[in-house]
Amino acid sequence: MTGFRPQFWPTVFAVPIVFLCLALGSWQIQRLHWKEDLIAARAAAVVAPAVPAPSDDAAARGMEFRHVTDEGVFLNDREIFLGATSEGGTNGYQILTPLRENNGRIVFVNRGFVPAALRDRAKRIAGELSGPVRIEGLLRLPPGGRPNWLLPDNRPDLNYWFWVDLPAMAAADKLGHVAAFYIDADATPNRGGWPQGGVTRLVLPNNHLQYAITWFSLAVAMIVIYVLFHRRNPESR
Repeated sequence: MTGFRPQFWPTVFAVPIVFLCLALGSWQIQRLHWKEDLIAARAAAVVAPAVPAPSDDAAARGMEFRHVTDEGVFLNDREIFLGATSEGGTNGYQILTPLRENNGRIVFVNRGFVPAALRDRAKRIAGELSGPVRIEGLLRLPPGGRPNWLLPDNRPDLNYWFWVDLPAMAAADKLGHVAAFYIDADATPNRGGWPQGGVTRLVLPNNHLQYAITWFSLAVAMIVIYVLFHRRNPESR
């Protein structure tokens, strides 16, 4: 490397790319630690014993993915249809049904998946639960807005929803105030087979280590190319 003299434009081009790749790799390492903590917290919540559904919204914020129980009466005529695909790739809906608790509060319950052909309640009337019921499932918090920009707008006018928006769903159902959380019902079979509960997808993808390695590798590759260019270019000597 004796007499190595970097050229101006190759240096202007290479140095920002190297620093950008290093910065992105470091960011992915931070994301890796964040995701590992999130996965551990979710795993701990899922295996914790079931508790009664929280009585206030503030308590619910620290209970996502906890098993909770609740009691009340389903308002079956107020179903909300959330567009979904089953594990097997079948298009259909997740059925969110308001549950009126004994104290009058309304909590939406995601009772599970039905294929598109069974959207009509009359085709799965056997699965409707009337009178007082007791349900168990995972407490869920809504995303607080569109989860990503690729999702279309919800269509309350068609009762077709792309993501959970509890205030808007309550308004569409003319329910007034509802709890700020909802419950994903467990996989206990319903009469008639539908809806099929247990729809919560608990596995979180964690590819941040691979992304970090990719960015760091690109930084190293850029450095190697930069050095080889100057060793082969006589103007740099």
